[in-house]
Amino acid sequence: MGERRSFHDRLHILKTCFLVVLMLSDSVCAAEPFTFGTIAAAAMAGIYTAGQRLWCSFGECCNTNWAQANVTALKTVMQERVYGQHLVEEVVLNTIQGHVRNPNPAKALVLSFHGWTGGGKNYVSRLIAESLFKAGMDSNYVHLFVATLHFPHKSHLEEYKMQLREWITTNVTKCGWQLFIFDEMDKMQSGMIDVIKPFLDHYPEIRGVDYRKSIYIFLSNTGGNDISMKTYEHWEAGKKREDITVKEMDELLQVHAFNEQGGLWHSDLIEKHLISFFVPFLPLERSHVKKCIKDDMRSKGYRTDPDIIDKIANELQYSPQDSPVFSKSGCKRVSEKVNFVMFDFFNTEL
Repeated sequence: MGERRSFHDRLHILKTCFLVVLMLSDSVCAAEPFTFGTIAAAAMAGIYTAGQRLWCSFGECCNTNWAQANVTALKTVMQERVYGQHLVEEVVLNTIQGHVRNPNPAKALVLSFHGWTGGGKNYVSRLIAESLFKAGMDSNYVHLFVATLHFPHKSHLEEYKMQLREWITTNVTKCGWQLFIFDEMDKMQSGMIDVIKPFLDHYPEIRGVDYRKSIYIFLSNTGGNDISMKTYEHWEAGKKREDITVKEMDELLQVHAFNEQGGLWHSDLIEKHLISFFVPFLPLERSHVKKCIKDDMRSKGYRTDPDIIDKIANELQYSPQDSPVFSKSGCKRVSEKVNFVMFDFFNTEL
């Protein structure tokens, strides 16, 4: 964790401004000292502002050109490219829109994504980043933490806490618009995430810094089996998938996130009701997987032949065993299976 904004670039702008002011001094050297000081100060301020504006035309800055908050674009791409996740679409769009359009939110927005692997948790997180910031996941204001990569050793827990606290403080101090994504929450050491509690609470400011505009997203497999069972019960009863409501899933996920081992186990964030929404990612059915296959084939320039799409879909595993409705890996292995089947197909053609 370190500085990503170049200090040398800013220093270069200041040096340029200072040199220009020195050149201007020749034209005002006959003026009395107070007048010259006023002119120099005004020139410095004007040139610095112009330099800053020029810099922000090329480098990322904390303004609406870079922090764009394009919820309309997010809605469009989610409707077109996110399959079988009506609850995700409902919660994410409503909460993101309400948060970014509120100039004075009561607290930071905290979303906890739950479900089987391949359901789209990472994908939706990336779409959110791309809608909020022009540079997407490459933005200086988007921060991805992976539990097993950034916080792997239990013996370093206190050190990790200090680093995370400082990282959030430093970045939010620079710009209030920040997106923090924590992946593999189910593998995070218990107690680790509680260090960010003050930044998520209803404080107008902490030591002069307002943390309420930031957004936090937790990604976890916790509760995945229960989400799948609930979804299967709806399917078995002949009910529509879209009849599943946020309310019936919310309590289920709160209980599992709080009681299952992982980053949110007995967490203050749950106990103090600081997580805005628990968002269930339902297991994907074969029809959803086929849409993912079609998207992947198009992105690789292949013709989307229905027979080939079926063949690729057959390469994946489905559950439960007696009624194989749901893809065990969602859309996660789709791209690899497309490569495998298409390579075999072209070899056969040759």
